[in-house]
Amino acid sequence: MATNAQSTKTISLHKDGITHDNIHYQLSSAELHDITIAKGMGVESSLGAIAVNTGEFTGRSPMDRFIVKDEITEDKVWWGNINIPFDSTKFDALHEKVISYLNEKELFVRDAYACAEDDYRLNIRVINEYPWSNMFAYNMFLRPTEAELENFIPEWTVINAPGFMADAEVDGTRQHNFAILNFSKKIALIGGTGYTGEIKKGIFSALNFILPVFKNTLPMHCSANVGEAGDTSIFFGLSGTGKTTLSTDPNRKLIGDDEHGWTAENTVFNFEGGCYAKVINLSKENEPEIYGAIKKGAILENVILNDAGEVDFEDTSITQNTRVSYPIYHIDNIQEPSIGKNVKNIFFLTADAFGVLPPISKLTPAQAAYHFISGYTAKVAGTEAGVVEPQPSFSACFGAPFMPLHPAKYAEMLSQKMQESGVDVWLVNTGWTGGPYGVGTRMKLKYTRAMISAAMSGELGLYNYDNYHIHSVFGVAQPRECPGVPTKVLSPRATWNDDEAYYKTAFKLSNAFRENFKKFEAHANEEIRRGGPQRYAY
Repeated sequence: MATNAQSTKTISLHKDGITHDNIHYQLSSAELHDITIAKGMGVESSLGAIAVNTGEFTGRSPMDRFIVKDEITEDKVWWGNINIPFDSTKFDALHEKVISYLNEKELFVRDAYACAEDDYRLNIRVINEYPWSNMFAYNMFLRPTEAELENFIPEWTVINAPGFMADAEVDGTRQHNFAILNFSKKIALIGGTGYTGEIKKGIFSALNFILPVFKNTLPMHCSANVGEAGDTSIFFGLSGTGKTTLSTDPNRKLIGDDEHGWTAENTVFNFEGGCYAKVINLSKENEPEIYGAIKKGAILENVILNDAGEVDFEDTSITQNTRVSYPIYHIDNIQEPSIGKNVKNIFFLTADAFGVLPPISKLTPAQAAYHFISGYTAKVAGTEAGVVEPQPSFSACFGAPFMPLHPAKYAEMLSQKMQESGVDVWLVNTGWTGGPYGVGTRMKLKYTRAMISAAMSGELGLYNYDNYHIHSVFGVAQPRECPGVPTKVLSPRATWNDDEAYYKTAFKLSNAFRENFKKFEAHANEEIRRGGPQRYAY
């Protein structure tokens, strides 16, 4: 039963192995906010949002993510250093240890679901050791109504024990933290890390297996929005490329900011009930919608507050990966329910720290498949130990750490949907212009917004020589003109004012693309292989 006076809801976790009744079930966001503060686990910022520190881990730990290898997964999962196999017997033993640990703890439990489209809905039970982790689950998953809770049967269970430390030698983990998916038992087991992103990414990874294998639906690491005419746009991109920022548009309704499915019926639905945005260098002027969403009910992670509780969004002394989680209804302009139809444009976002890709370019179907499989962005100096100059970073399907199947499977599904819908695909560089990181400058957000708006409105014109220039290294078509953007900005070479240095750097990046793609060549046809840069070193 619930032990707090504020909630009258009760629940038993006996079937999960939890035998005590020190359980808080389905608490409101406000209740969890207050409990977190009362326990000294967070403080209230001047914006009203609670601020917490996730501890040792301020981001995901990809090398500690495992999938139980069993009869469901053995022949379907693309095993390797992304999808690391875990022994089912070891899982059972570790699961039992975590349950024993949680039997000594006060717990916070929430029933929620993923997937806004009813035919694809996945019921979830989240069992948390910390109140703010449960508040995160409230924000990030879809929230059932009181009527829906009456007969709620969870299909998957997320067990989240940040304070439990595994013994690697005994438990079969790499170190003391872990995030393990078991598709037979339908459990996501997370321990040794307080980083809340592991909770949502656990379910995202599960859906990335379930939807294509059993539901003929493409799961996507993307954001999406819809225009007044009902046209849907999809934004793929890795962390830091502007996926959340660019899809949160005052002139279009937000469907969701990170995880979606594209069905055989040509609808796009949000997996989530909230947004999990990076807040590094956030400002009210540049990103008013996201800034405005940081209020009571939101959770700030690993930010620095001054004595007045004011957030210093430029302070990265804890991590570059400062975050905010908030329910999607904190954004004014949202699509309800979180479903879109009539997909017209797909944008692949990359923060090119080499500064050589055009700020926007149109892709052929073959180029789209190539760039989707590649999933390029770049690391800049200072973001990781040992990174002293820009480094290419490739993540297949713009979300490799969450993709249990071979990337070619998702690329095939995307190519089919592109052909069926006649969608336009664009590569957008939100990174550097006028030189690489350290020399050039970051592309202005207002220019990127103008280019994306022009692409969606058709103002970039038809795909022909008069309107587009074919890039001599990457082969993509860059527009010659765009309303609201200086013509020089549209040509990365022109912004450098040094052709030799530009082409030397461009070929360096093109070689990195070709080298990365070698591991996919056996699974890609000749047309897709020709979608990448065709020339080697300068």
